[in-house]
Amino acid sequence: MKSFLLLLICVVCNTLVVYAQKDIKNSILRDPADYHYIDFANYPRKDTSLPIGVFDSGTGGLTVFDAIVRFDEYNNKTGAKGHDGVKDFSTEDFIYLADQANMPYGNYSSVGKTDFLKELILKDAQFMLGSKYYQNTTLSTDKKPIKALVIACNTATAYGKEYIEEMLREAKSDIKVIGVIDAGSRGALELFKKDENGTIGVFATAGTVASGGYKRAIERYKKELGYSGNIQVFSQGGVGLAEAIDEELNYIDKKAVEVRPTYRGPNVKTEASLKIDRQLMKIYNFDFSAYKMLCDAKRVDDCGDLQINSAENYVRYHLVTLLEQMLQTPEVEPMKAMILGCTHYPYMTQTIQQVLGELREYKEKGKYRYRKLLAKEITLVDPSVNTARELYTYLQAEKLTNSAGSLQNSEFFISVPNTSLPGVGLEPDGTRFTYDYKYGRQVGQGVQYTLTAPFSRQNIPASIAERLNLQIPEVFKLIQVFEKQSPKTRFLRSDERL
Repeated sequence: MKSFLLLLICVVCNTLVVYAQKDIKNSILRDPADYHYIDFANYPRKDTSLPIGVFDSGTGGLTVFDAIVRFDEYNNKTGAKGHDGVKDFSTEDFIYLADQANMPYGNYSSVGKTDFLKELILKDAQFMLGSKYYQNTTLSTDKKPIKALVIACNTATAYGKEYIEEMLREAKSDIKVIGVIDAGSRGALELFKKDENGTIGVFATAGTVASGGYKRAIERYKKELGYSGNIQVFSQGGVGLAEAIDEELNYIDKKAVEVRPTYRGPNVKTEASLKIDRQLMKIYNFDFSAYKMLCDAKRVDDCGDLQINSAENYVRYHLVTLLEQMLQTPEVEPMKAMILGCTHYPYMTQTIQQVLGELREYKEKGKYRYRKLLAKEITLVDPSVNTARELYTYLQAEKLTNSAGSLQNSEFFISVPNTSLPGVGLEPDGTRFTYDYKYGRQVGQGVQYTLTAPFSRQNIPASIAERLNLQIPEVFKLIQVFEKQSPKTRFLRSDERL
C-alpha cells in the first residue's frame, strides 16, 4: 500500500512539474484550453482591413508610433517617393500595447532572466495576435487580430524578434515582424560616406547593449552595403534612464527629499559599472536643484551616498561614462552619429544634444578633454523613422494597404499587475510590482501575472500623460479619441480618461 501511495504522489508531482514548466510557445500554438492559445488554422490571412500591431515595454514605443503617424515620404495617389502633405498611414488602423507592468525589459538580462524576458515578449505578440483584453477585471474577447507586427522596443527586438518569427513559422503564418534595431543601424550608416572613418555611439538599455544586437547589425550592414571606412561602435547602457522617464520608483522618486534604500541606479558606493566617480563631478555637472540629486549630507563633497533623481541627470552620467570609455581607447575615431537605442530616449533628445555640446566644449587646464572624440555636429539617430519606412514599403509590396481605415480607429492598451494573485508584490501605491517580485518571477510558471487593459488615468501617471501631450501631441489626441469613442472604453468614467 505504501508503494502505491508513493507512486500516486510521484504521478501528482510529475503532473505539477509539467504544469509548472509550461512553455508559452506551446501554449500559444497547441493548447486550446490555455488562455494564450491562438487558432492559427482559422487566422485571417492577407486581410487588408486588419490593424497593425505595435508594442513596447512601456510608453517609450509611442515615439515609434508617433513617427509612423507623422510619416509622409510618398505621394498617396501615385505611390511615388516624395511627401504630399497627406500622412502615409492615414487610412490604417493600429493597436498599441505598452507592457508597463513588466518594464523595463533592459534589466532582465542583468539579473539572469533572459528566458523570462523572452516569455514576456512572446506574450506581447500573443496579445496582438489574439482577441482578449480586460475592462477592469472583466475579460473581453472582441479585439481584432493584426496583419503586421512592429516591435517598438530595442531590447524586445534584440532578445525576442527571432522567437516571435520562429513561432509564426511553426504556425505557418506569413505575418511580418519589423524590429527597430535593423532600422536604426541602417539609419546611422546612411550618415557616412562609403570610405569614411568615424564612430557610431549606441545609447541604449543595458539589456540591449548586452545583447550586442546593434553592433552585430552595424557590422552586417557595413559588409552588405559596401562600407570600407573604419567605422567604430561604442555602446553605453543607460541604466535608470528609461525607468526615470517612466517614473519607476527604484530609479527615481519625485517626492523624495533624501537618499532612499530602494534606489538601484548609479551612486558613489556601488560597483564600477554603475559608479558615480567623485573625480568627474565637475564634468557630470549634475543639477542638484529641487532634489534632482539626493545626498546624505548638506555639502556635496561630504556625500557618503549620492543618488540620481532626474532623467536629465541620468543623461549626464551616462554620456560622461561613454566618453570616458572612448577616452581610454587608442586610435579612437570621432563620434558622428549616436543611435538612440531605446524608444524612451527620444523624449530626451534636447537634453542629450545639450550635454554633448557642453562636453565638447569642456576644458581642463586650457585643453579640451573630449573635443577629439566628438564631431562638430552629432546626428541623433531615432530608429523610428526608418521603422516607419520599412513598414510602409512592406505593406505596399505585399498589397496589404488599407484604403478604408483611419488612424482615428487606433486602440491603446497597457498591462497592469494582476492583483488577484496570491503573494503578488506591489509598491505602496498598489499600481506597480516591487522590484524583487518583478525580477524574482520564473519562466514557465503558466501564471497570468498581468492584465491588459485600455489606457486610462488609472494606469498612466499624470506626469507621463503630460509628457505625452507635450512631446507627441498627435498620438496623445488619438489616445483621447480611443478613450472617448471606442466601445472598448465605455466602462471608463469621464474622470478616468486622459
